[in-house]
Amino acid sequence: MTTDPSALEREIEETRERLAGTIDQLLHRASPKTIVGREIWTIKAHYVDPQTGEPRTDNILKTVGAVVGVVVAFVAVRKITS
Repeated sequence: MTTDPSALEREIEETRERLAGTIDQLLHRASPKTIVGREIWTIKAHYVDPQTGEPRTDNILKTVGAVVGVVVAFVAVRKITS
């Protein structure tokens, strides 16, 4: 560590700039738009292969099967209770 005042001032200014950059990065990562964008990308990546752009039919079929199962369950419960 140096005792030269100008060197200390430069070091302090460099530290401030690094901290400001870090804070800006954290604010960007925590912004609602960035979070929503990340979540949308994650969901898309689940149904479409990001590298090839091809649909992932196995995941699509699993989701369709789950939706159909829920609809059938609702219909069955309604018929039983009617």
